[in-house]
Amino acid sequence: MEIRVQDIKELPDVAKQLLRFSCEEKIFLFEGNMGAGKTTLIKAICSLLGVTDEVSSPTYSLINEYESRDGTIFHFDFFRIKSEIEAYDMGFDEYLYSGNYCFIEWPDKIQSLWPSNFIEVIIDQDDSRQRTIKARKV
Repeated sequence: MEIRVQDIKELPDVAKQLLRFSCEEKIFLFEGNMGAGKTTLIKAICSLLGVTDEVSSPTYSLINEYESRDGTIFHFDFFRIKSEIEAYDMGFDEYLYSGNYCFIEWPDKIQSLWPSNFIEVIIDQDDSRQRTIKARKV
């Protein structure tokens, strides 16, 4: 799946498409450069899932939890993590296999901890600030 995004107003539609595309899969790995829009897209997805809490990047806390109509959503940001051991020590695998939605930013920092099934979302931004969002089931 590939979607071109020219305006932030398109994100609710992109979020709908991603949720439809994912079917039953609840683990999403978001990749993209700093400022590409990973957290902004996660906000749009959370809104569709009924989250009323403020959705923000968990850069310093590593994880934010949001309540939705379908249960707790876990939002990870591993940008500042030094090693996979930190993720393991925080109980990352328990969150991952909880059956709840898990949105993971900077997943390359914990590559050996990836589950066998997930949705990979790659956000590329060009010089004109247009974005291409690619999603694939792994």
